[in-house]
Amino acid sequence: MLNYDLHRYLPSAEELPDSDDAPVDNELQELIPGLLKAILLILWSERMDWLFGIDMGIYYDPDRPAIVPDAFLSLGVERFYDEELRPSYVLWDEKIIPQLVIEVVSPTYRQEYTTKLDNYAALAVLYYVIYSSRRRRKPRLEIHKLVNGKYELQSGNPVWLPEIGLGIGCERGNYSGVTREWLYWYDEQGRRYPTPNEQIQYQVQQVQQQQQRLQQETQRAEREAQRAEQEAQRAEQEAQRAQKLAQKLRELGIDPDRLT
Repeated sequence: MLNYDLHRYLPSAEELPDSDDAPVDNELQELIPGLLKAILLILWSERMDWLFGIDMGIYYDPDRPAIVPDAFLSLGVERFYDEELRPSYVLWDEKIIPQLVIEVVSPTYRQEYTTKLDNYAALAVLYYVIYSSRRRRKPRLEIHKLVNGKYELQSGNPVWLPEIGLGIGCERGNYSGVTREWLYWYDEQGRRYPTPNEQIQYQVQQVQQQQQRLQQETQRAEREAQRAEQEAQRAEQEAQRAQKLAQKLRELGIDPDRLT
């Protein structure tokens, strides 16, 4: 854990730049973290103890510029302070190091596999996730876990992160109208959590199925009512025939009551 001189003046998040002002050179650097955050906003909608920052500066030293990962996840912090939200993530204010950082490798290599790996290890970030869609011979998704001060590459897809309570992995899907490989969250059994659009589709299907069930129940009730009406009509016809027969017997001088 980083130690700070609390007697020294330390700037707050509002007094520090919110990012490194470097423009992203790949749209995936926005869309991939955006999808992960969108899923969390549904999955953890009732929780207020987490922050998923996208292109947000992490300040770890008041004398050095911020580290700006493509995304990071921090647990045990306030979801937000007020309606202005956080401009940046300042460790001497938050007092919690993010448990996970994500880097999406762009066409312009930014030392994700070397310098940044060492920097996040020095910062004691538990999980470091690197995704490169351009890799062919090596895994496109690498998940490193900090063990005894060094990162160890984890095997599997998805990989379960017990300290976070989520798994992370990649598979083909559709997001924002684009069908390709995306990063997703998973449960401990390896089942992928749905995207917001999938959630909406699922709810629409549930409503449609419910409407179909109600329609089928209504149709069954109508058929039962029709059968009951037909039975009542048949019973009435039988009663009318019995009355006519009794009348004819009386006309013949026969008491129908004595025949029963």
